[in-house]
Amino acid sequence: MSQFNIRKRDGLGRTGLFRHDGTELKLPAATDTFRLFPALLTLQNANMPICAPSAIAREFLPATGVQPVTIHPQLDNTAVSGDCVMAANWHTAFANPRNYVDWLVTLKLKTPSDTAWYPPAAAIPSTAAILCYSGFDLFDFIGVDLKSALGIFCTAEGEFPADAMESGICTCAGCAAKDLKEHNRNALRQELALISRFIEQGQLRDLIESRCRMNAGQVAIMRHLDNQYPFMDAAQPVARSGVMRANSGDSMQRVEVRRFSERVLTRYIPPKTDVAVLLPCSARKPYSLSQTHKRFQLAIGGRAHELIVTSPLGLVPRELETVYPAGHYDVPVTGYWDAEECAFISSILTRYFKRHQYRRVIAHLEGGALKVARQAAEAAGITLECTCEERPTSDIALNALDTALAGERRIKDDRLHGMASYQFNIDLDTKGTTLRGHFPEVFYSRNNLQLFSIDTGSGMLRPTIDGWNLIPSGYRVHIDDFIPEGDVLTPGVVRVDPEIRDGDEVLVVGARALATGRAAMPADEMLRSKRGVAVRVRKIKRL
Repeated sequence: MSQFNIRKRDGLGRTGLFRHDGTELKLPAATDTFRLFPALLTLQNANMPICAPSAIAREFLPATGVQPVTIHPQLDNTAVSGDCVMAANWHTAFANPRNYVDWLVTLKLKTPSDTAWYPPAAAIPSTAAILCYSGFDLFDFIGVDLKSALGIFCTAEGEFPADAMESGICTCAGCAAKDLKEHNRNALRQELALISRFIEQGQLRDLIESRCRMNAGQVAIMRHLDNQYPFMDAAQPVARSGVMRANSGDSMQRVEVRRFSERVLTRYIPPKTDVAVLLPCSARKPYSLSQTHKRFQLAIGGRAHELIVTSPLGLVPRELETVYPAGHYDVPVTGYWDAEECAFISSILTRYFKRHQYRRVIAHLEGGALKVARQAAEAAGITLECTCEERPTSDIALNALDTALAGERRIKDDRLHGMASYQFNIDLDTKGTTLRGHFPEVFYSRNNLQLFSIDTGSGMLRPTIDGWNLIPSGYRVHIDDFIPEGDVLTPGVVRVDPEIRDGDEVLVVGARALATGRAAMPADEMLRSKRGVAVRVRKIKRL
């Protein structure tokens, strides 16, 4: 009997507790899998090549009813919730990154999400991170032991001749004893412990972007996974703790960046005005807390819609500056944007201005941001007014911005409306709502009835049960006929709105109760998992 209790998700990566026949393992981990699963010693037809065509794979079906359960891209799924599944010969998939990703997506979509994944002989310190990023959890020592037999010294950054043990690269017990096998095993254990830490902190992508630089194939795997946007979007949370680091060109393709820009372009509803001002970003987040943007806002005086041009997000409307990742990213500042950055951000601005027509668009920018704005204006067929060429914070530039807006009417500051459109894809009626508190810890009420607050961690709206009355549809988790006594577990879920992602604010709907809370897993996993918390409940209302 096997059981996998997932503790933390970070995209496809997970940490959790796996139990099998009295043995417990904290995953991800490496172990002697032949002791954990004695059936591996006699398992028939399990070593099927991952590239085997359907005719061959179906002729030599693996044994059923034993652990681990063999899975293959050409075979129907036979695994159930809690099983450990084995992708035999997965180490050969590294030779073709495109096939690696295609096979992975095929297997993930047809296998229960609460299964532990085991790739025999695939894990060495330099591949552990990309394997965990791909959703593998359980590993063996076969790969590192083979490296030891070949006289290869393994590190997370790559492999070296055995004499590297004496160079001081590592000071583990294995190196002290001049035991290459023990060093290589220790290196794998240490890398998995580090990966677990990054998953717990929601920063596995940051680790991957740094680790995979040493191997072209792993960079290709990461990029092919990024190209599987619908698949990866469903797995990635809507917000993470800490800072989102955008330190490379690949950061522009990570799900959080693409999701933010797509929602700005397809969901977000700007305020009713026909004047927009393009502003540079600031190191401090949210932007409004920076001295630079305080000066910008003073010069603008509420007479235009403020849009911040930034890499890698492209365009951040002022109303969304607290929302993850707009209020939580960090990027190297050099003053130079390369051609790829310019093309990416220019395409976002172009699409935005084609969708939202302004009578006037004022660019208060310099350098790469101004270049991008001009490219977008030309592509969108609009006239761009420039109030500076350099140093947007200078007194001359700020006076020019103030003068350019002379005679324009003040617009209504309706942050709630913009955030609700982005987060819930609705045109929220905010008439009569009042704001109290100090930014970013604010609360929205109507007739002294609290409707929304802003979560200071994610910067997103948290509706009360009364607030959900203003959201007519979407983001609902329907449960069976019971009253939740705490968090909602997956066995009680009967129907889920498909747009729900891990971390989304949701309304739990039942015959006898309503509840507000935060999704603890994406919609698909709520329906395919038999164990785990589906929604972390904040407030329950009996009907």
